[in-house]
Amino acid sequence: MTIFADFHTMMNVLLLAVVFIAILTEIKTAGMGVGAIIGLVGAGIFFYAQSQSGTVGWWEIGLFLLGTLFLLMEILFTGVGLFAVLGISSIFVSLIWAMGGDVNAVKVLLAGLVLAIILFALIATKLPSSKLWERVVLRETESAEAGYNSVDDHGTLVGKEGIVISELRPSGKVEIDGNVYDVVSSGSYLEEGERVVVAEAVGMRIVVRRVK
Repeated sequence: MTIFADFHTMMNVLLLAVVFIAILTEIKTAGMGVGAIIGLVGAGIFFYAQSQSGTVGWWEIGLFLLGTLFLLMEILFTGVGLFAVLGISSIFVSLIWAMGGDVNAVKVLLAGLVLAIILFALIATKLPSSKLWERVVLRETESAEAGYNSVDDHGTLVGKEGIVISELRPSGKVEIDGNVYDVVSSGSYLEEGERVVVAEAVGMRIVVRRVK
């Protein structure tokens, strides 16, 4: 019985890892569909296995599907994160209840989550990134190695020209002499790629205008 219990626990951890990897993949790729299919297959096997133990019913399955729907809405509409919170919470609760709703169920879920994060970290760089993923994870730090400049006195930039590298509405980023600065437009909307000149620089505030 102990061997069977250990095997059952290990299978639950692996199946949950598959489900969590699928969720992370969908978030990173903005719902390309592959992760969803794999996740639903893994979830189906998981719930079927739990039904044989008598710990799962239509309530747990319905709550899991509701959580999946919430996550899909977050991916499609890239909201403020409310659907993501509701979705993840619903999925976690449904999985814990499906395994009995006790402390051991929580431990198995956490083990599956940790395993999923480790495995996902190994494949994440091979997957395309969505806008939702870029909001969840900061992909670049504004370091000197990346060309960013944190010098307080920008007075020497007045009169220099640069290129807009992110739209100014009115704030954004401009590259000047190989360095990237946070700037604001003097009033007009400026698109990426436009040439600008620094009109004013006081402390950290840099004001630019379009080159005529």
